[in-house]
Formats: sequence, structure tokens, C-alpha cells
Amino acid sequence: MATLPVRRQAGAGAVFAVAVILAATIGSLASVRTAQDYAQLNQPSWAPPSWLFGPVWTVLYAMIAVAGWLVWRRSGVSGARWALTAYGTQLVLNAAWTPIFFGARQFGLAFAEILLLWSAIAVTVWLFARIHRGAAALLLPYWVWTTFAAALNFAVWQLN
Repeated sequence: MATLPVRRQAGAGAVFAVAVILAATIGSLASVRTAQDYAQLNQPSWAPPSWLFGPVWTVLYAMIAVAGWLVWRRSGVSGARWALTAYGTQLVLNAAWTPIFFGARQFGLAFAEILLLWSAIAVTVWLFARIHRGAAALLLPYWVWTTFAAALNFAVWQLN
């Protein structure tokens, strides 16, 4: 892709940031009492404290936004159609997990949903790597954290 004007690059960066913030906000609105609810659940001994999730997700969401922007910047929407579709899919699945787990307290359904999220992240990483390896690398910590979250979700489901 040819060098884009700075304003267009900044505008696209803002779009990716807003998309990620929207996904995070949907999740947080469904879990206003998350820390309290999380503390009341029977949890495995290896479960992290509730205060850790906010900082971890803040860093991960920033990396997710930058990864999307880098792919767009390299190939544009038309050149990265499938990669950006996978990216959008994983954001929707990301936003859906918290309302299912905390809002509806449907731990089994949340586990099934997080497996779909994990798969969507895998596809996104694979497609991003074909376009921009750095962007794919930025998604790896998110994929690892989602793997951990899936294991934690499963354990909570079994214990509650």
C-alpha cells in the first residue's frame, strides 16, 4: 500500500481504538459487579485476584487495536478483507463472553463461547501473520491470556 497521509492513518488508528474500546465497554457494562461476583465464586487455587484483570486487559486491548491498525495500514480494507473480518469476529466474541459469564452466570455456555473466541483469535493470528508478522505477534499475549481464561472458565464451571 502506498504511503498514506498522516491524517488518514491517525483516523484509521482511532477507528481501531474505538472498536476495541466498544468491545471492552460492552463487557464491562455487563459486569458492573464483576469483582464482587468473581470473589463469591468457588475458584481454583491458581485463580488470579480480580484486581489483575483490569490492568492485563488494558494492555491487551491496546495491543489488539495496534495490531488491527498495522494490518490495515499494510494492506487496506480490500487487501486484508479476510484478516479484518476475523479480527472483527474475535472482537464481537470477546465482547460477548463477559455478559454470558458474569451477567447470565452461564459458565458452560461461556466456556463454549470462549472456545469460539480462542479459535477466532487463532485464525486472526494466522491471517495477520500473512500480512504483517509484527501485528500477529501483538496478538499472541491476547491468545495466551484467552487460553488461561478458558482454563479458568472451565474450572469455575466445574466448581460452581
